[in-house]
Amino acid sequence: MTAPTRRIGSLTVSPLGLGAMPLSQGRGEPAPHERAMATIHATLDAGVTFLDTADIYAPSWDTMGHNEKIVAEGLRSWDGDRSSVVLATKGGITRSAEGGGRDGSATYLRAALEKSLANLGIDSVDLYYWHRPDRSIRYAEGVEALAAFQEEGLIREIGISNANVEEIDVALEVLGEGGLAAVQNEFSPTFFHTSARELKHCGEHGIAFVPWSPLGGTGGGASAVGERFEQIQRIADAHGVSPQQVVLAWELALGDHVIPIPGASRPESITDSARAMDLELSAGDLEQLNQIIA
Repeated sequence: MTAPTRRIGSLTVSPLGLGAMPLSQGRGEPAPHERAMATIHATLDAGVTFLDTADIYAPSWDTMGHNEKIVAEGLRSWDGDRSSVVLATKGGITRSAEGGGRDGSATYLRAALEKSLANLGIDSVDLYYWHRPDRSIRYAEGVEALAAFQEEGLIREIGISNANVEEIDVALEVLGEGGLAAVQNEFSPTFFHTSARELKHCGEHGIAFVPWSPLGGTGGGASAVGERFEQIQRIADAHGVSPQQVVLAWELALGDHVIPIPGASRPESITDSARAMDLELSAGDLEQLNQIIA
């Protein structure tokens, strides 16, 4: 499968990525090892070249790094050309026996990044996100830490996640125009009221906007998206495709800077999602779908 590529800073990626979190956590147990490997291989075989993970994606607090290790193994065991595959991971959320928290300090982020690099088996990661804001510090401090890591060559491109417009602007003040490569926020037909603004803002500044849970999440939103929105199901039926493909193709049409990362824990799921890269929706289709977020 071939499709036009998109940009994340200096990186070239497929229009869609894989959100790898469901391989480690979500509803029920982690995906069985064989199925996890098959899912990553199916992702790459389908032409998806952008893999998204995070240090906290793990079955339990004491297995942090689980997802990064799965992604790394899946990539190593794939028999295709790995040179074009882009890896993204995230840090800044803590997990412990007592619960979770946030730590955006330079000391914590450096330790988290070093562990992620070890888990992924690499010396430098393509894209590193500050996962969630730490309200105990100035937002600029966390971004300054990422800039230092980039200067050292530990990361190629800088991203922030779960950020509002004001935080995006702080990052731009620290890094300069063109210095912030990506913003990863939740965005879907069921979640857009607080992220459509960020999607638009990123487009105005040449920043990739990476929707997580682009189909509505693993709690049933993704599987039932056609039932919840009659226009999605109607358009899917007209094209002979799944409602999930319609949603992803619509999100891709919202701007060349939009790169959804649907989650998957089965090869069939990501293979279906990847077909959205070649799905052409009509102007009439898009008009109906845009009414969802109007």
